[in-house]
Amino acid sequence: MAERCKISAAIVAGCDERSSMLEGSEHLKDDCLTIRCDVTVMKEIHGEEARVPPSDLQQHLGDLLKNQDAADLTFQVGAQRFSAHRCVLAARSSVFKAELLGAMEESSSGHIEICDMEADVFKSLLHFIYTDSVPPMLDVVMAGHLLVAADRYNIGRLRQICEEKLCNNIAANMVATSLALAEQHVFHDLKEACFQFLASPSNLEAMMASEGYEHLKSSCPSVLKELIARILPAEWNAAKDIVMTMWK
Repeated sequence: MAERCKISAAIVAGCDERSSMLEGSEHLKDDCLTIRCDVTVMKEIHGEEARVPPSDLQQHLGDLLKNQDAADLTFQVGAQRFSAHRCVLAARSSVFKAELLGAMEESSSGHIEICDMEADVFKSLLHFIYTDSVPPMLDVVMAGHLLVAADRYNIGRLRQICEEKLCNNIAANMVATSLALAEQHVFHDLKEACFQFLASPSNLEAMMASEGYEHLKSSCPSVLKELIARILPAEWNAAKDIVMTMWK
């Protein structure tokens, strides 16, 4: 019995000591003690179940174009005929939407003839409309044609892709054609890239010897005057002889 009393007294003493420590703790405020517990719940994730496959929407729409399933529209472009879906075209182009779903003549017709575009260009245009992608080996010539088509049908992303392609691939034998394209269709970035390229007298001289120069000179004389105004202040000595022959 005496031993039990000693143990009880020790416990009480220990409790009193811990109670005193707690009461003097800086974590105890207004007789309130807040205890924070961080709990981490571990969940096993199986590898196969956690993988979400990439979107295959482009593949499905591309197959829709390729297989012509439920196509309700045909385009005659030169000697080639293309089947398409007016709801897809309308969703991707505001111009097609006005033509196919609006009050225009094409909206009531299932057959449309396009006379001012090459068949391979229209095929690439349709491919982009359905898949949101251009051919992986898109060349500069096709990029120029697609740029005009994208502008015509108000397909902004295709226009940006093609204009960037042309801006990054300016060469002396093509710069006159690109500059004429930029001026006629108001492609500001392409025009500026051409001007920067032609700021070099050697590039300017090479451009004047290219096949596209005469077309540029006859179709866009104002852009040549603008070009001269841009380059003369900084490069007058080097470009003087070239400029003087421009108007001969």
